Amino acid sequence: MWKKIKQILFIILILNVVFIIWGRFLNPPITITQIGGLFEYGKLQRDYISSEEMGNNVKKAVIASEDQKFFTHNGFDYTAIEKAMKHNEKGKKLRGGSTISQQTAKNIFLWQGRSWVRKGLEAVYTFIIEKFWGKDIILERYLNSIEMGQGVFGVEAAAEYYFGKPSKDLTASEAAWIAAVLPNPKKYDPKNPSPYLRKKHSWIMRQMRNVSLK
Repeated sequence: MWKKIKQILFIILILNVVFIIWGRFLNPPITITQIGGLFEYGKLQRDYISSEEMGNNVKKAVIASEDQKFFTHNGFDYTAIEKAMKHNEKGKKLRGGSTISQQTAKNIFLWQGRSWVRKGLEAVYTFIIEKFWGKDIILERYLNSIEMGQGVFGVEAAAEYYFGKPSKDLTASEAAWIAAVLPNPKKYDPKNPSPYLRKKHSWIMRQMRNVSLK
């Protein structure tokens, strides 16, 4: 029995190593979240593109919205995590402190949810991809795999879905609208923005001035 368990664990380890190496050079064939979106909405709209094809506006908008320390942290923003923990301890609406690196680890390798098991695995994968992939690849994988609408994944598919154009041609304002739906893309719609989404869009536009893609 123990021998079989060790064999299974070894196979899982090998598969993880292969998938991590694969991710260094290629986007994932499909993710658990994408499969979920396909079953829930009956479609999987995505279009993987290179970082160079994305254009700078959408990169700046998403970084401004999600993780302004992306290029300087080691995968974890401890200040944001501490603030999120204090906020959640007060019994208010749950707030996350995840970086783009952590979200990439979750989106590519894991599943959605808030269990301690998933968070622990997320931390391990985050550490590995920060060391093995590097920032540019992490950002490209994130922008290609992130859920950005009902059955819509990645910035290229989002640009086509919301504005009928490739992501490299998005204006700063259009890019900010796409970024504004994060982290609740199923709830918010740039085509019919709520007062909250309009306010967040304006905030992202201001924050984009402070983002440097280095």
